[in-house]
Amino acid sequence: MPALNLTTNVKIADPKQFALDFSKVGADTLSKPELYISVNVTYNEHLTFGGTFDPAFLLHVVSLDNISPALNEKYSKAFFDFFKKNLAVSEDRGYIIFDDPGRGFLGHHSTTFAEIFGGRKT
Repeated sequence: MPALNLTTNVKIADPKQFALDFSKVGADTLSKPELYISVNVTYNEHLTFGGTFDPAFLLHVVSLDNISPALNEKYSKAFFDFFKKNLAVSEDRGYIIFDDPGRGFLGHHSTTFAEIFGGRKT
């Protein structure tokens, strides 16, 4: 169920293609089927980072059961590499927030993942 919410001050030439490419990278990086990935890309020309409008981004990654300090380092490298290549954003111009809200705090199919999965860890 990973949700990837990206805000950047970089004007993307083809936002739809970028979102599709980012979805694939997100699925590969998080080891989740792309069927479950949700991507939101927002262009915000007013996003500052370090007191400038130089290319920058903020990424919020929400995922169940696979967020941990060790894994987040791997994820961070993959996402920063993607943004460097596709947005020309250097690794010192962005933040990534990793969040596992817990199954009871994420809704889907008119219920929560706690109800959908019960006690199973899937």
